[in-house]
Amino acid sequence: MKKILLFLFFGAVGFTAYSCDNKDDVVVQSKDTYSTAYDIIPKFNKEDSFTYHFDDAFKSPLLESDVVLIYLQTGLTTNGSPIWKLLTYTEYPNNGADKVEYSYDFSKVDIGIDVRSTNGVNLDNNPGYYTNKKFRVVIVPAKTGTSKNAAFGEVDYSNYNSVIKYYNINESKISTKY
Repeated sequence: MKKILLFLFFGAVGFTAYSCDNKDDVVVQSKDTYSTAYDIIPKFNKEDSFTYHFDDAFKSPLLESDVVLIYLQTGLTTNGSPIWKLLTYTEYPNNGADKVEYSYDFSKVDIGIDVRSTNGVNLDNNPGYYTNKKFRVVIVPAKTGTSKNAAFGEVDYSNYNSVIKYYNINESKISTKY
């Protein structure tokens, strides 16, 4: 009986030691997905209700596992780097009395960016809210593999710099498509 207990003990210790290695902490992306980014400067107009749709942004449709993130350049830092805000983003002109909202949607074949106003902002008379606005489109895989520490290592999608770093996107290769 003592020998059986000894073998069970060594078996349990061996199983525990094998299952506790830290080699599975690496996030692995699938070979059929990749991360990419590009800039657009859309031309919004009243006829399209200040909505800009583009379907030729990518050569092939998005994969089921792809996610589109769109950031609006809202200014520059003191060293000249752009400041990017994840859409949905809201501006409050006139000391907060008005509201202009930028939002987006996407499907496998189409991306749309909307500019909406409330509380009296007439977009027809205020082209500064939709003219020469630079957006950065970032396409990332939704499923990035498995990680033992996934709950602690998730990327903050509202932080543009975190997304670029996490998905290893080379900003020097980002081009303007429109």
